[in-house]
Amino acid sequence: MASSMNSLEAIQKKIDAVKLFLSVSLSIANAHTVDFYTCDVWDQFMAVPPVEVLTEITLNGDHKRAPEHYLKHGNAKKITFGFCDDSKRLVDVAELLEAAYAHSLPGLGVCVGRTELLQSLRHTDNAQPLEEVPAAVVESDEFMNSKKSHEVQAMSEVVASLAQRCRVKQVIDVGSGKGYLCSFLSLRYGLQVYGIDSSSVNTHGAQERNRKLKKYSRAYQRHSKANRTLTVMLPSGQEDLEDIAPGEREDMVKMSGDAAKGKGRRDGEAQTNTTGLTDRNEEDAMTSLTSAILLEDNSLPELDQSDPASAPEDPFLSALCVGMVEPTSPRGPPSELSLEERERRKRENLERKARSWVNSGGMGSGMLYSPLTSYVTAETELKEIIGELEDAVMVGLHTCGDLAPSTLRMFVAKRELLSVCSVGCCYHLLSEEFDPTRQECPSSSVCGFPLSGYLREQSWFCGRNARMSACLALERVAKGQGIQMESLFYRAVLHVILKDHYSSFKSEKRVGNVYSKATSFVDYVWRALRRLELDESKLSDGVIQGYHDTYRPRMVEMEAFNMLKVTLAPCIEGLILLDRLCFLKEQEDVAFSTLVQLFDPLLSPRCYGVVGVKATGTELSE
Repeated sequence: MASSMNSLEAIQKKIDAVKLFLSVSLSIANAHTVDFYTCDVWDQFMAVPPVEVLTEITLNGDHKRAPEHYLKHGNAKKITFGFCDDSKRLVDVAELLEAAYAHSLPGLGVCVGRTELLQSLRHTDNAQPLEEVPAAVVESDEFMNSKKSHEVQAMSEVVASLAQRCRVKQVIDVGSGKGYLCSFLSLRYGLQVYGIDSSSVNTHGAQERNRKLKKYSRAYQRHSKANRTLTVMLPSGQEDLEDIAPGEREDMVKMSGDAAKGKGRRDGEAQTNTTGLTDRNEEDAMTSLTSAILLEDNSLPELDQSDPASAPEDPFLSALCVGMVEPTSPRGPPSELSLEERERRKRENLERKARSWVNSGGMGSGMLYSPLTSYVTAETELKEIIGELEDAVMVGLHTCGDLAPSTLRMFVAKRELLSVCSVGCCYHLLSEEFDPTRQECPSSSVCGFPLSGYLREQSWFCGRNARMSACLALERVAKGQGIQMESLFYRAVLHVILKDHYSSFKSEKRVGNVYSKATSFVDYVWRALRRLELDESKLSDGVIQGYHDTYRPRMVEMEAFNMLKVTLAPCIEGLILLDRLCFLKEQEDVAFSTLVQLFDPLLSPRCYGVVGVKATGTELSE
């Protein structure tokens, strides 16, 4: 993949092109949806009717001019990207849409595909196929939802290839969360994985899930991927199942029986019910997330880690299905065993485990994943967390906010880290060094953006609302998913009411997700006033409904404006990721670095990874 198109100078030119475009269009992304009516946002930025915007977005699907078109065009006259030079208002929707595509990562042509990256990593004279652990072949979609399964399978193959290329066996997963990627890397590829997460709740949950998965994985036999048929457990697997408590084993038998009853519908109704339900739940969650982004409301859906009841049902338990347990075991059901017999078998199992531990040198197959609790930064000494630290690959799957750039800083700073694969998310949580408000990056701390020296020299910043917009999922919105326009409309009209009747009232409290509980706009306003602890006697149902009726015809303006925000999202995300790539290319000891599209953006909108390999870990060069 050595190419001058991905050199440091080439990446800097791409950054310049995106900056130039955003210097004109970023004001749209930074506009407050909450202030849409109180500040007359449409008239401030638009010189075209909203219907024209929506029509152009719907019909004009070929926005694929090369970025050079706009640079050359700019030499002839001032670049507008569809905006009037004098009024700074949008006058040409088609030109804006074309420019937006041209300055996104696909339009810039700066990313490589996952397959291309894998081929390059494996292209050596003594290339060997990836080694998998035969006794622990577990299909990821049997214990994860479709989105997570897609992400884990795609990323784990890249990580395993990086480890093989760098000739290392250790992987450090920063922000490991529930440990899905860690467990899969250890079970499928036999890598020694350390999952580091700042939440002890996540770490404990990951330990428990991994314990169950290791226990159940002993019962797995190699599947036929074509027909998804599981083999009957061999007699040797029966002894391993004795590690499972009688109650758990009865649950396994029950689950196997339930799966057998539904086997005939596995590829039809059952798959539709489970996968379809999961997908619908994910779509609902994405819709709520998108609305929160557009409202800049900070009421983004999060898992309450302090409340175990809020955690989703353990997906590892769904791994058990028909054929998992031998139906005619000669040992008899667990309920018929005497207490003495159970104790005897438990003692035998412990002795067998001890012998296995000694024979394997103290490292059994079940000890390849170690969840650890720690808050890490670029200054963290990994040896203080991992006593057995060796040369390793550092990874991060959807690391939030500043953790993604911190991962890249750690990779550069730590000699033992030979390679990195980082997929970030939650751009709204990034701190910006040159944000004039300085609300999210105190002068004493290291900020997450910009990361490269190139952008830092130019003191570039995006703004919080623009970073919120970068979290929007263009591909999903284009398919009709993602924006709850009515909730955005309700919130904007509520702000008009607050301004008219409560003197532009501002409160540290936020409205939050009142919309999901409201039965009408009137009910929404009453709930919001109670949440904000305001005097309800100033309003009546009639007055509230009057505001709704007045602004309802202008709801199309908000819809068109937010669609433009979605269109600009890939450009803002692209600049953030190009900054991270530029940072790696500025490092002398990083021999290879690239952006790679790892995931299907419809399944996983944050689909791009930053990959880097040090000179000591590879023969690859730019």
